[in-house]
Amino acid sequence: MKGVFKLAGVLAVTAVMAFQPLGFAEEAPATGRIPLIGETAPSFVAETTQGTVNFPEQYKGSWVILFSHPADFTPVCTTEFMTFASMEKEFNDLNCKLIGLSIDSTYSHIAWLRTIKEKIKYKGMSGVEVKFPVIADLKMDVAKKYGMVHPNAADTKAVRAVFLIDPESKIRAMIYYPLSNGRNMDEIKRLLIAMQTSDADKVATPANWQPGEDVIVPPPGSCGTAKERVENAAKENYTCLDWFMCFKPLKREKQG
Repeated sequence: MKGVFKLAGVLAVTAVMAFQPLGFAEEAPATGRIPLIGETAPSFVAETTQGTVNFPEQYKGSWVILFSHPADFTPVCTTEFMTFASMEKEFNDLNCKLIGLSIDSTYSHIAWLRTIKEKIKYKGMSGVEVKFPVIADLKMDVAKKYGMVHPNAADTKAVRAVFLIDPESKIRAMIYYPLSNGRNMDEIKRLLIAMQTSDADKVATPANWQPGEDVIVPPPGSCGTAKERVENAAKENYTCLDWFMCFKPLKREKQG
């Protein structure tokens, strides 16, 4: 009889564990949780090729592109860093700072970046100097905070993660690429300009939108507003395909 009660107790404990609320679940694996769009970007202090970086304190008021790469002295990463470095002024002109990261030491970063400047030529680029900071994340502290390590891809390297963070330190967009494929920096820049345009003019941007093209007017919130929008489309310089889908032009200087 005692054995029956003992078994019943074990089953009851098992049932409770199986159905316990998520808040009481076992802590997430050390690889870290990916922060979500709209959340405050995780803060960190890290050593970089440009000295100590205190994020977000040093970057308040600026957009930030924080991106990780798998390893130094790898060909895909080399092409990415050359491209980012060649576009750094374009990003700075958009009030955006670049920060790189990999699970390598500062010494490795410096040696690799010197090699890029002194030896590597790619798509007309040569003598490229990487001036933005590259985080040395040997203990994976920052990578874990941002969910950059995906064990099924590699448990000792960061995947190609990109976080676009706004001047209020909020995560606004993220893009993940596999280890084998390089990023499209023009698309990252396009997305940055699109978000800045949406913030400044309270509009949305359609698929494949490019700076200078028409933007989408937010849908009306009531039947009366919808009717007025369609009736006054010409007056407002809108192109309405239907009551919920209206476009308008923006001046070129407002977009990037």
